[in-house]
Amino acid sequence: MQQDEKLNLWIEQGTVNMSQLFFRNYKQLKIQDTDAMLIMQMAAFQAEGNYFPTPKDFSNRMHLTENEVTVILQRLMQHGFLKIDQSRDEQGVLHERFSLNPLWHRLTDQKVLVKVEETEQDDKLEEGELFKLFEQEFGRFLSPIETESISMWLDDDGHSTEIIRAALREAVLAQKVSLRYIDRILFEWKKKNVKSMADVERHAKKFRTATHRPTQTESTPRVTKVPFYNWLEERE
Repeated sequence: MQQDEKLNLWIEQGTVNMSQLFFRNYKQLKIQDTDAMLIMQMAAFQAEGNYFPTPKDFSNRMHLTENEVTVILQRLMQHGFLKIDQSRDEQGVLHERFSLNPLWHRLTDQKVLVKVEETEQDDKLEEGELFKLFEQEFGRFLSPIETESISMWLDDDGHSTEIIRAALREAVLAQKVSLRYIDRILFEWKKKNVKSMADVERHAKKFRTATHRPTQTESTPRVTKVPFYNWLEERE
């Protein structure tokens, strides 16, 4: 018996309580709450014998549009939690069905869960150090709104702690240490697809090369002042 067949048999027999296992661990797998609810709705459809529910079927049960359902299904497949199986019946008719086996395998793989948990702990440690760094540069404790803004850079905008640290450093160099200025830097970086320190240095180097071109008439060596790289198109 193949591994998928064994897992399906365990679920059907109630040997593995997937709902409890799922609710305890889906956050560790970085599955969003809305996506988690759609997954449980899919499990409910399968229990009812509907193995290929349409976006309209989900939309009728949830506070989501058909387009929003489609986006979530695509995201789950891209992240390796969902797949579509195909098979032909005796008449040769092709049938499709959603399979949550990739997700169930992830949930029952303790090594994966331990690794995810360790990664999550490391991320929380880095985020904690990031908040401390902001408080050091601001010279005071952060307000709840400022803390929420930094959390949104991490969670909603998807910026890494490294990139946010770099944006803070740019603001310090420009002597414009404010969340508004840092937010504008991160906005510009996202438009320019700056995602790593290598990208930061590459764009800064291009700027400095373009703004300082020594003339051939200069005969006396002199110390050149390297301009600060202002990422923003407008000045405050």
